[in-house]
Amino acid sequence: MSSREHILSTIRANRPKVDRPLPDVPLFDEAWPSALLAVFKQSLERMGGIFLEAPPTGDVLQPLRTKIAGAKTVCSVVPEISGNRAIAQVSSPAGLSDVDVAIVRASFAVAETGSVLLGEGDLRVNAVAYLAQHLIVLLDPADILVNLHHAYRRAEFRFGHYASFHTGPSATADIEGVLIHGAQGVRSLSVFPLARGAAACPVQ
Repeated sequence: MSSREHILSTIRANRPKVDRPLPDVPLFDEAWPSALLAVFKQSLERMGGIFLEAPPTGDVLQPLRTKIAGAKTVCSVVPEISGNRAIAQVSSPAGLSDVDVAIVRASFAVAETGSVLLGEGDLRVNAVAYLAQHLIVLLDPADILVNLHHAYRRAEFRFGHYASFHTGPSATADIEGVLIHGAQGVRSLSVFPLARGAAACPVQ
């Protein structure tokens, strides 16, 4: 038995055998408006994210086509619109280093913070949300929660191996107090409201 295994087994064997239920935390959502999409958009843009408005008529995916029109390498993890880099053919995270735009769908979003939750099921390869230059996130408006108190009650945090909140693009203000986007991750994060189940439509 290694030292690590010995230490962990000793801790497990000597844990106090008492029932300590988690405290009952209120949800703090009594005063929230019902129009959560508008609140989410405001919070997202406050954090440097981009909200792509869906057109009232015509091609519902036109904002996505416009956004990726100049991209050389597009990796899509969603059926609604396809790219030219198949995530199923990526054998290691390094294979995503040249991706210009990644398109994924969020498990859900939080109106309070403008955050989207991305887990391993949403990304397939977790690094796609960090190595791509630009990230586009599809979001079903029905999947927007009021606040983080609701979010942390979701099953993704109990059963998933990986889950991460993304709130706007990568950013830092450590360099001379100047805000810089894309310092450690994606240079931009765009959210497009689109209900689940839209027909697949490949990029032309």
